[in-house]
Amino acid sequence: MQFGKLKSAANSVSVAKITVSILILLLSTFTMNAQDLDGIIKKVNSGSRLDTLIAFDKNNELENLPLTLIKGRKQGAVFTIVAGIHGYEYPPIIAVQELLKEIDFNLLQGTLIILPLTNKASFYRRSPFINPLDGKNLNTAFPGSANGSITEKIAYWITKEVIANTDVFLDIHGGDSNEDLLPFVCYYNNQQEAEQTEKARLLSEASRMKYIVSYPYNLKKTEPAKYAFKQAVQDGVVALSVEAGKLGAVQTENVDLIKNAVYNMLNYSGMYNARKTVNDVNRKYLYNQTYVRVAEKGIFYSSVSSGDALTKGQNIGYITNDFGKILHRITAPVSGIVLYKVGTPPVNVGETLFCIGY
Repeated sequence: MQFGKLKSAANSVSVAKITVSILILLLSTFTMNAQDLDGIIKKVNSGSRLDTLIAFDKNNELENLPLTLIKGRKQGAVFTIVAGIHGYEYPPIIAVQELLKEIDFNLLQGTLIILPLTNKASFYRRSPFINPLDGKNLNTAFPGSANGSITEKIAYWITKEVIANTDVFLDIHGGDSNEDLLPFVCYYNNQQEAEQTEKARLLSEASRMKYIVSYPYNLKKTEPAKYAFKQAVQDGVVALSVEAGKLGAVQTENVDLIKNAVYNMLNYSGMYNARKTVNDVNRKYLYNQTYVRVAEKGIFYSSVSSGDALTKGQNIGYITNDFGKILHRITAPVSGIVLYKVGTPPVNVGETLFCIGY
């Protein structure tokens, strides 16, 4: 299934320039200012690859945004792959590192925009969820701000440059350091953009992942999207997310699952058919989600794991104080499948304790 040609310059959205010189870093790797991505794409020849560092502060390498452009010998769609918005979610990051080594531009039709490590400070400082340089969560910062903190600047540049030049936007996540997560692919059911929503649904099926989650969408155009791929949806781009990996560790099976999902999507899109798809799976759609929030700060106990089937009213855990006294017992509010849950003992008021899909 083809998703169209490269977007024209007339359709691209310009962003305020941050003046920094273009410096040669290593061989074919460059550092450049946070500038017009459409112009960068046009400078890359067909049948070639560019590795670049987008610099928001040339004096702090943790504020560089790694970006790879891979152009096939034939024109086609622009497919964006994003990993590492949360730097402690390792399987997505490692999967994309392997994809960078494997993808052959000679076999590619169209263009890949790849952000392999979107939150470098979070990754190298081993900081769950937030960028330690400004204490902000990149995945709740969209559409960002050109004049904000580093997290807001990155979100703004991705919104105005990457999303604006993209036909398909794939944001890859996993369970962070404290999250036990069931692998799934997800999209927003945006009825304001029915055609894009249907393409996202079909790509979700093409991934060959077992669980497909459809999130409700009720944002107005003027409201902040907060999440990366939700911003792409809001901007009228075909967008979806893969979730795989858990508890701040690298699981080989989840790395392979992510890679297979990406190759299957590219194959289905008519962009890359060098790798055969896996056999069909017994897909399960989960159209609804219920979230159980932490009611009291304390120490969390549960014998339930991600992927477990729950029955409404079932005891699924409890929270104690520092002396072991039970403060709060948790029961399942609905019947369904545990998509993700807190997988470590400490919990704080308001955090998501369980996400149950049904």
